[in-house]
Amino acid sequence: MAKGFDRIPMISHLDIWRAANLLIRQHGDDAELAAARRADLMLERGDLEGQTVWKRIRRSIVELQAPPTGPAH
Repeated sequence: MAKGFDRIPMISHLDIWRAANLLIRQHGDDAELAAARRADLMLERGDLEGQTVWKRIRRSIVELQAPPTGPAH
């Protein structure tokens, strides 16, 4: 295993997307901010694994809320 990655729990991409969708339903346009706050809270508590998970959720929220790109069909 790569150094530093032996303790990070494997959370599936599907679970990350589910959490992102849940936060969007609960917080609407403020979902990204809610996830960022959780990531900060995890860092304050010294939970780097938790922070990593919340940063992944935040990135997924950004992707889900991004306007569509490409040509319209």
